[in-house]
Amino acid sequence: MELYVKIAIAIVAFEHLYFLYIEMFAWETKGKKAFKGALKPELFAPTKTLAANQGLYNGFLAAGLIWSLFIRDLNWSPNIALFFLICIVIAGLYGGFTASKKIIYIQALPAFITLILVLIG
Repeated sequence: MELYVKIAIAIVAFEHLYFLYIEMFAWETKGKKAFKGALKPELFAPTKTLAANQGLYNGFLAAGLIWSLFIRDLNWSPNIALFFLICIVIAGLYGGFTASKKIIYIQALPAFITLILVLIG
């Protein structure tokens, strides 16, 4: 079970690294595809700096999850993972209710499933 939990944590972490990439480095290309319908095309250029800031936060979330994978203490590792997963679920729900419902399924749901795995694992 521990291996599955670590794989799930890694998947959520890499998902957030991908969000970092889109928001910091590909906002006006892949960002337009990812946020199609949520943001008018002419708004991508003026919001590039805001998206990069958001991408940086996604990078911090990914870093926290990756960090949790390298902690050897059996109490601290899941607790650190839980903290970052809860942050991701909250951010995903907020984004889902304020920006696009799609964010609930793409961001909050994988983190929530992983959170449950950590709790039962």
